Amino acid sequence: MSINCEILDLRAFLAVVELENFHRSAEALNLSQPALSRRIQKLELAIGAPLLERTTRHVSTTALGAELIPLVRRMLEEFDTSLFAVRDVGSQRSGLVTIACLPTAAFYFLPTVIKQFSAEYPNIRFRILDLPATDGLQAVARGEVEFGINIMGFSDPDLIFDRLIEDPFVLAARKEHPLAAKSELEWDDLAPYQLITVHRSSGNRTLLDAALAKSNLKLRWSYEVTHLSTSLGLVEAGLGISVLPKLATPQEEHPFLVTRPIRNPAISRTIGIVRRRGGTLSPAAERFMTMLIGTWAEGN
Repeated sequence: MSINCEILDLRAFLAVVELENFHRSAEALNLSQPALSRRIQKLELAIGAPLLERTTRHVSTTALGAELIPLVRRMLEEFDTSLFAVRDVGSQRSGLVTIACLPTAAFYFLPTVIKQFSAEYPNIRFRILDLPATDGLQAVARGEVEFGINIMGFSDPDLIFDRLIEDPFVLAARKEHPLAAKSELEWDDLAPYQLITVHRSSGNRTLLDAALAKSNLKLRWSYEVTHLSTSLGLVEAGLGISVLPKLATPQEEHPFLVTRPIRNPAISRTIGIVRRRGGTLSPAAERFMTMLIGTWAEGN
């Protein structure tokens, strides 16, 4: 089903949302107030539901209107960017890539690919939403971003996943910790020590607990935190050990910390690209995604 609306209808909606006033919005868009109202009514008719709640003194969004705001902002920004991009040729090609990315991926491997991409396309801008797994999937599903980098394994018929890499869970400990003397570990080796984990609402924790349960194993934790970076900080402070995805640990030699593989079972998370089924990518996002897949295919 297609929705029949114009760019100016979307601009009218966003202006009213941001200015919270029909009179000021009409002035900003150089429209009469009746013309602005007709634009809003046309958009609401196309959507099939009210987007704004009006009183004599105040304008606010309905629940649907609030949900539509980030999508409208992205559509308008991409439209405006495309107009400028049409004038660009050769190495001056421009555009905007908007993606949702796991914080660990955003911090460790994404910058390498962006640096390579920016050398070839210096005028393409990036907006990166570093979000937890569930929030990142929702951003893709709602159209707030063009694609995401996320943990694979979530079942959603409206989303398509393409595998990038396997990211194993490893032990993180201080160099002087007794477990650091071993080249690899088993899960039972962790039992005598203070364990730091992320909260069970985390996608990483859910994946890890489910995989361990298949082998009748369960982690006994002493500290529970929200972010992987916090757990690593507690390890560095000497408060305990932690089990983390490899990408969440220092990739270079660290003065205090080491990582060790854990076997029987070896557990990993699959990181991949997630897109909306039937969705289209901007030329800039298409080029970047192709480079992203190619870079990791070469490295794995």
